[in-house]
Amino acid sequence: MGKRIAAVVGVYLLITAAWLVLGGSMSVRSMDLSRKLSPEVAGLWGNRQVQQAPELEFGWWTTKIETEEVTDPATKKTKIVTRTRQVIERKPVILEKSTVNVALDLAHRQKGLLWYSTYQVDFAGEYGYRQNEDRDGFLFVTYRFPTSQASYDDFRFQLQGRPDLQPREISGGDGKALQYSVPVRRGEHVDFTLAYRSRGLDFWRYSFGSSVDQVRNFTLTMNTNFADIDFPEGTISPNTKERRGDGWTLAWTFNNLISGYDIGMDMPAKLNPGPLAAQISFFAPLSLLFFFIWLFVITLLRKVDLHPLNYLFLGAAFFAFHLLFAYTVDHLALIPAFLLSSAVSVFLVVSYLRLVVGLRFAALEAGGAQVLYLVLFSYAHFYEGWTGLIVTCGSIVTLFVLMQLTGRINWSEKFGQAKVPTAQRV
Repeated sequence: MGKRIAAVVGVYLLITAAWLVLGGSMSVRSMDLSRKLSPEVAGLWGNRQVQQAPELEFGWWTTKIETEEVTDPATKKTKIVTRTRQVIERKPVILEKSTVNVALDLAHRQKGLLWYSTYQVDFAGEYGYRQNEDRDGFLFVTYRFPTSQASYDDFRFQLQGRPDLQPREISGGDGKALQYSVPVRRGEHVDFTLAYRSRGLDFWRYSFGSSVDQVRNFTLTMNTNFADIDFPEGTISPNTKERRGDGWTLAWTFNNLISGYDIGMDMPAKLNPGPLAAQISFFAPLSLLFFFIWLFVITLLRKVDLHPLNYLFLGAAFFAFHLLFAYTVDHLALIPAFLLSSAVSVFLVVSYLRLVVGLRFAALEAGGAQVLYLVLFSYAHFYEGWTGLIVTCGSIVTLFVLMQLTGRINWSEKFGQAKVPTAQRV
């Protein structure tokens, strides 16, 4: 018995090694495709977007005195020359109010074998500034585009209700920036609006700045057309959430906030066949382990003799599922490829054990166990975040059933050892 178990363990390890090779090749293949296709998708659709809040600076005229040593060519003597000139001094100021509305419309796009989380964003912001300085001067408003790899349709920027202001283009960040300026008086309110429609990838974020910044009277309302909302790491959770139709209405409201965190939304990801096939392949040894243990116990109870070579063919039938699934997803949709691979693998096991043991055992004990440990355990990977719990529940149920079935077995007898008299048992 011991040698037979060792041979079955050897079969298990051999097939496990094959799964590791298959899973590794699928992972490498998926990563290569992602590195190649991601820039193409960003170029065709739009890149990840981080919208920064407008940057404000207050400027005023001041007199600057400059001194310079000048050498007289004739006398070779130097003298100090003093010059005065008018320059604009600047200092950063903060927004008095911000009212931002964002609508995110998710629409997954497929490129090659991979799905990408693309979206359309409608952005509209109303901002206000109050001149609290004790002098008159100029307000400089700098707007930085979220990314250079995107198009901006219906772009509108109005400062003090004047759409005719011509901006000055400046450099900095991931994309170009526009700077507008208007004269301001002491105590004056300056209002400006910003709006556009664009397209992006994976996530959208609103940043208050590159460091810890102060935000006053801020409100951002976000509407999504998807229910599976998730906030990126390092972002602020909304104050309120309200379900509306297929999506959510989220609101961030702050009266006087000092924070270095952003506001953001991760787009829901669609299952990608390549990474999913690799994940199921890496998980497959656990499925086969449960299946082999179940077969070993059932054949022991039914006094059915299964040779290690029988286990080898059964393991190969399990491996056929993952091999077929890994390459059919290139040509079929995910669910049809999964169903086809499952049907082929179950057919291989049942039709083989029908010849070895009999149809009833093959269809019920073996086929039923394969559906549970191979098909259902693999399908659990379609439910991200629930896979571990589903497999754990199945494992506990299996353990309970095996413990009940084997509780009265004398393992010493089964493994060929001398039976211990009842009186000597501890």
